[in-house]
Amino acid sequence: MRALVVDDSRAIRTIISRILKELEFEVLEAGHGQEALDRLGQHGPVDLMLIDWNMPVMDGFQLLCAVRASSQWTAVPVMMVTTETEMTQMTRALEAGANEYLMKPFTRDVLRDKLAILGLIPA
Repeated sequence: MRALVVDDSRAIRTIISRILKELEFEVLEAGHGQEALDRLGQHGPVDLMLIDWNMPVMDGFQLLCAVRASSQWTAVPVMMVTTETEMTQMTRALEAGANEYLMKPFTRDVLRDKLAILGLIPA
């Protein structure tokens, strides 16, 4: 399984990547939405995207909309991983096609639970 972690914080990318690698994911990383689209173009399909909301260049919501607008990536599960705790933001993301929403800060167990809900790891 291959995951793309998109967050402007190197520390957060490292934390998420470490957890995913422990779960035997191959991990690609990007610091903003445009870099994520570039990575997808360079490295091909992924099985999961974990996307921060607030990033420079192209934010996570814009990336989510771009991903869902492309027939190439419509089936890829997307988890928003963000500090955005407003219910309206969560609703916007889910309505735009996010499959899950994980609020920072989070624990390894909560991330594992979300991956299990998505059917990507055993429950």
